[in-house]
Amino acid sequence: MKFTLKDYQADAVDDALRALERAKGIYETEGKEVSVSLSATTGAGKTVMAAAVIEALFYGNSTFDFEPDDGAVVIWFSDDPNLNDQTKFRLMEASEKLTHSDLVTIAPPFAKPQLDPGKVYFLNTQRLGKNSLLTRGHVDGVDGQESFESMTSTAQPDMQGWTIWETIANTITDPDLTVYLILDEAHRGFNTKATRDKPTLVRKLINGHAGYPPIPIVWGISATIDRFKEAMEEAHADKTRRQLPPVTVDGFRVQESGLVKDTILLDIPAEAGNFDTVLVRRGARKLRESSERWQQYAAGQGSADVVQPLLVLQVPNKADHDQIGVALNEIFREVGELGADAVRHVFGDHAPLRFGSWEVDWIEPQRVEDAAKVRVLVAKDAISTGWDCPRAEVMVSFRPAKDHTHITQLLGRMVRSPLARRVPGDEKLNAVECLLPFFDRTMAGKVVKFLTGQIDEITAPVRRTIIEECMLKPNPKLPESVWDSWDAMPTMTIPKRGSSPVRRLVTLALALSADGVRPGALRDATEDMHNVLESQRRRHPKLLDKAVSEIWAVRGQTIGGRTGSSHLSYEDFVERADDRAIQVGFTDAKRAFGADIAQSYVNFLADQDEEDDSLREAYVTTSALAIVPEVRAYIDKEADSLSDKWFARYRVQIRDLSDERRQVYDDIAALATEPKVSELIRPRTRIEDYLEVQPDGQYARARMVDRHLMSDEHGMCPISSLNDWERKVVTAELARDNCVGWYRNPPRQAADSLGIAYRDELGNWRSMHPDFVFFNDVRGEVRPSIVDPHGHHLEDSLAKLQGLARFAQDHGSKFHRIDAVSSVGNVMRILDLQNPLVRKAILHDQKSPMEYYESDIAIDYVWDGHS
Repeated sequence: MKFTLKDYQADAVDDALRALERAKGIYETEGKEVSVSLSATTGAGKTVMAAAVIEALFYGNSTFDFEPDDGAVVIWFSDDPNLNDQTKFRLMEASEKLTHSDLVTIAPPFAKPQLDPGKVYFLNTQRLGKNSLLTRGHVDGVDGQESFESMTSTAQPDMQGWTIWETIANTITDPDLTVYLILDEAHRGFNTKATRDKPTLVRKLINGHAGYPPIPIVWGISATIDRFKEAMEEAHADKTRRQLPPVTVDGFRVQESGLVKDTILLDIPAEAGNFDTVLVRRGARKLRESSERWQQYAAGQGSADVVQPLLVLQVPNKADHDQIGVALNEIFREVGELGADAVRHVFGDHAPLRFGSWEVDWIEPQRVEDAAKVRVLVAKDAISTGWDCPRAEVMVSFRPAKDHTHITQLLGRMVRSPLARRVPGDEKLNAVECLLPFFDRTMAGKVVKFLTGQIDEITAPVRRTIIEECMLKPNPKLPESVWDSWDAMPTMTIPKRGSSPVRRLVTLALALSADGVRPGALRDATEDMHNVLESQRRRHPKLLDKAVSEIWAVRGQTIGGRTGSSHLSYEDFVERADDRAIQVGFTDAKRAFGADIAQSYVNFLADQDEEDDSLREAYVTTSALAIVPEVRAYIDKEADSLSDKWFARYRVQIRDLSDERRQVYDDIAALATEPKVSELIRPRTRIEDYLEVQPDGQYARARMVDRHLMSDEHGMCPISSLNDWERKVVTAELARDNCVGWYRNPPRQAADSLGIAYRDELGNWRSMHPDFVFFNDVRGEVRPSIVDPHGHHLEDSLAKLQGLARFAQDHGSKFHRIDAVSSVGNVMRILDLQNPLVRKAILHDQKSPMEYYESDIAIDYVWDGHS
């Protein structure tokens, strides 16, 4: 893969491969067709995950320990040919092995008796219709009864010897091939009355018809997988197809990755009246400000690539074209420098339209993202399923309040981050803005619930939604000593699966060389690993000789029998490996040491030996070292040690790189098998809400407090996002005489969020983010304190508490206090994790968190500022 998979993507790919492997086994052994599903929220990178799965199906994948399916044939099906074209581009963009020749659009003439293995064939509904040239000659029958009547007398498709139905059927019936059908946005085509009353083309494809066999394995990919599951049940009422458990991506993990925007800002009128032109101007101003902000960011990063943000003007289905023209006048009056080619529409007319004095051309939705000149897009509904435009950052909707579903659908297409990563410390560049001239606060609340996942119909990551924006910047009233204390705080990276320490070292070396931080780093790393392998070769001669013998030996068994006798004889045999068998063994060395180190070590050994068989012997020796556990463990240890040494040595140089390059090093650091300590960066902007929701659903002005690291120009910060527990803690801590600052820690993996690693109940590494960091003047030195008010009743509360205790054990010297706080009845209680006895109890007693808070190791948290 060209892209490094996010941890949740790697988990989903692994699960999907296991499911497909199981599905193939069921089909081959039981003869049952199988369906598999992948559910992931918009912006999670479903196509990237699919690319990784397809690449592994065709070529195998050592990271996921997956062997290739040499007979795999993939049919990618959607109801939109434009969406298929977009998918082809994305698959090639993501995969380093899938080429243009591997991705075939099925279009007439398509003269093939069957599909080829190792290829992805793109098909859409129109290609299967009765009027398609691909199906001419195919007869479904009368009144829904499929039949082959008159097939011989009906003309075949032009220049083709087979209909597409015959080609697919021939592929399915070939015992050496396995057909995988991917239903893209699988909920489409299944959810109307017509499709329930009469079999659709999709169902014919899945079920088989007219004597043609059903598809063996169906893989549905969608953000709304429940509809897919219901549709599969309807399409297979005879229960012949087995459904495997769905692969579901957790929306919270998607949010943590930074691939989707964190915040949605909603602007609505605060009083009755007609404010559409006012909010249009405001939206245009936000577009201009966003443009300026991205230009400043690119300049600060030394990048020539500047994000060109887009404003989407959403109008009702029966839109007033003159009103749209007025809105365009207001937008261009505010923005100014844009030309006439900066506006396009995506209406169903597919032709130029006149909006007032504006003549606006149509553009295909999937082209908008790459058409950087287009800065204003006029749209109606959700445009099209699968369409994403990460640079769409502002939306002004003329839809009335009753159309809130249409608004949320379109907003759902705008949540992907333009840089495919979070902009460190700048919440404004991680947000999308929505202006709703015809909404009130009640209807805006419904949009908020939908977008934050509080409505059952959507599986969404948790996003903050802002009604009245308060922009926060570094607090001008805080002393620099607070920021110095911030800079000294440790944070932790979460390990990602799937990389050996040696490959991690090579990746780091390549990055250091590319950035000019350490020229020749790859050469240095290679020499170092060669020295380690040489030392191990000399240290373990007996183990190596045994391993070499195993590499040379190809073991087998001869089974004999006599006619008329039920007795069988068994005899083992050993043959000497040939070059092909040796190359298979060398695969283990590449997995263990990385392809670069393994191959270069082979060359190193061969250069030392002038015998004719030196190259063969070098391959055998390298392969043998890879299967000696002591060697594997030692080289992994040395590779990790050198990586850690380089990370520490070049810490400052890496910190001074651009955000994009620094993210590369963060990803490399996370390839470690254990959590690593890294540094926080200072936040640049933060967005809070001047309004807060009361228990009765009404809005009120938020309370403002001082000394937060991020504030308005007066040094104040609203605490609208805090719950009751958190407000009590902030009140108590600010009342301390020595409190000089505080920070609301973002609840996600981010460069400006203090993260602590812990293992969940399955043993997977996860990240927790304590709610608060307070800064206290302790005998003339500003020191940070972690105060984390957290529910003891949550499923993962014990694992998180133990993670915080281990962090205190390893890094407590960097902090003044590390307190876990919870409510027991009407009393708040503290577990002081700087106390060794408290840590020991939490790490070894295995009680519930409630028992710890109720025990003698906890103390009361007093509200008058004296605890």
